[in-house]
Amino acid sequence: MRANFLIAVLALVAYVTAKVDKKKIVCYFGSWAVYRPGNGLFEISDIDPTLCTHLVYTFIGIEENADVVILDRWADLPDGGGKNGYAIFNQLRGTSPDTRTLIAVGGWNQGSRNYSVVAADPALRVKLADNLVRFARKYGFDGLDFDWEYPNQREGSSKADRRNFVLLLRELRKRCDEAGLLLTAAVGGASSSAKKSYIIPEIVKYLDIVSLMIYDLHGEWDNKTGINAPFYPGSWETGDERLLNVNESINYWLSEGATREKLVLGIPTYGRTFTLKDPKNNRIGAPTTGPGRAGPYTREKSSLGYNEICEMQLNEEDWEVYFQEEQRVPYAVKGDQWVGYDNVKSVTEKAEFVKTLGLGGAMIWSIETDDFRGICGAKYPLLKTLNHILRNGQALPPLPTTTKAPPHAVEPQCTSAGYVRDFYDCAVFYHCMPDGNGGYNKFRLQCPNNKHFNEKNNSCDDPDKVDCVPIFY
Repeated sequence: MRANFLIAVLALVAYVTAKVDKKKIVCYFGSWAVYRPGNGLFEISDIDPTLCTHLVYTFIGIEENADVVILDRWADLPDGGGKNGYAIFNQLRGTSPDTRTLIAVGGWNQGSRNYSVVAADPALRVKLADNLVRFARKYGFDGLDFDWEYPNQREGSSKADRRNFVLLLRELRKRCDEAGLLLTAAVGGASSSAKKSYIIPEIVKYLDIVSLMIYDLHGEWDNKTGINAPFYPGSWETGDERLLNVNESINYWLSEGATREKLVLGIPTYGRTFTLKDPKNNRIGAPTTGPGRAGPYTREKSSLGYNEICEMQLNEEDWEVYFQEEQRVPYAVKGDQWVGYDNVKSVTEKAEFVKTLGLGGAMIWSIETDDFRGICGAKYPLLKTLNHILRNGQALPPLPTTTKAPPHAVEPQCTSAGYVRDFYDCAVFYHCMPDGNGGYNKFRLQCPNNKHFNEKNNSCDDPDKVDCVPIFY
């Protein structure tokens, strides 16, 4: 009897541990991607729902009287031959029954005024909660994702927004519980933003998932180059600038009492771009004259989708790719164009960080700017990297050694004696030997017979035994 009881207890502990440890991957879908040209055209059918525990359709809006507004009826509904986006999006659960779908309310373009007005009025808070729950149930979503950008920060905001946002979430929580719906939110992740907008312990209490938007930390508004979502501060940074990174942001939310299992780390699948004032000065912090040129698919100055970045590096000459060792993120330069972004290597490290801290998982903004067509290698390299680390998904296959790498790619540097692998070609590695003057000579070597360099034992090995993902992705 005692043995059976012990077995039952151990089984329960294992079950609970597995449930607690199950990481979330929240995937935002920018519905306007259905209008993009060429390889950037993204249809809902391009989504692989098995790669996401939660899929979020963006956006709907609200009026100051708490009415819900459909922002693109042709894309979202079947009326008049429309694309029927809501229905097709929710049908994705047919191939991934465990995936939950949510409709996002708000976004940057909606501004803050209407949200501030509604949140300040008890009657309007009740009305909005009723309207949003009714909307989600009508169109078949599993929940609501509230994206007020941002309380107490933008035109039309109020200092009372911080408290009123809590009261609004409390009303939404009540109605969502009654309807069996999830309630999540995307929030400003940097401490400089969070301090202005949120009473952190109270908003977290009412939410199932808190997606921290820890990106757009640097951009054209700085008038100098900077990484979109650096992992750590750089030694050149001073003052408040040293707080604009993933590590500081996560630790701020935790220090303010956020429940770590609810926190989801936002990772961008796009980069922030700049035009250099002097192309010869291309370091981080170099003076700029404005945003970079628009990409062929996203067609927005100041940013490039990861799919655009990797295609440019694949097909164009003269891109120089660097990995910033202190901030643990890449950036790339061509002439006067500069972009700081995330790639497989940096996403890998951020995902490991999520596991180490016991956070709830990761979020991407947004699914349609990953390399969803696999132009540069495997489809969805960033999203699949998250799945590999956080959900035991399949590892990315290495690129064939014949795949074209970016011309003039920056080779790894020798910092100690020994061996270091090539950034792009899994078969290539370098032997670093002291030169007698405090530096190193570097000798390029290549594995024979289609073998890959194995960093674990410093030898050429069978490809299936080598965890080698080219940083080129």
